[in-house]
Amino acid sequence: MSAVKGYLDSGGFSFKDYGTDSAESCDYPLIAHNAALAVASGECCLGIFICGTGIGMAMAANKTPGVRAALCSDCYTAEMARRHNNANVLALGARVTGEGLAFRIIDLFLRTGFDGGRHSRRVEMLNELDSQSAP
Repeated sequence: MSAVKGYLDSGGFSFKDYGTDSAESCDYPLIAHNAALAVASGECCLGIFICGTGIGMAMAANKTPGVRAALCSDCYTAEMARRHNNANVLALGARVTGEGLAFRIIDLFLRTGFDGGRHSRRVEMLNELDSQSAP
C-alpha cells in the first residue's frame, strides 16, 4: 500500500518508513519489531503497520513491551482503539482493506485522542502485563 505514504505526505504527517518497497515475500516479524521499537521508545508517537491481512504485523508488534497494536478493518474500531485502548500502532491488511477505506481508518486513528478516565486504569493494566514474564 505505497499510496499510504502519499496520503500521509499530502496530510502533512511526518513519518519514517521501516518497510519494504518490494512485492517479494519478506520476514515481516523483523520489520514489525524494528518499527515497534521506534514506537515503544518514543522515537515515533504512533505506527501504521501494513501486511497482507494485518494479522501478522499486529501479532509481531504486540510482542514489544509498550506497544498496543490494533488490527482495524473499519472506522469504528480505529476510533475506539485510540479513544478507549490508547492504541499506538494501527495494523492494516492491504489485501483486505480498500485504499479509500484505509485512508479513512488512518485519518481517524491519527486524529483521535485517548479519552483517559476509566480507560486509563485498563491501559495501565495492559502496561503491567508487558512487565510480567511468561509462565
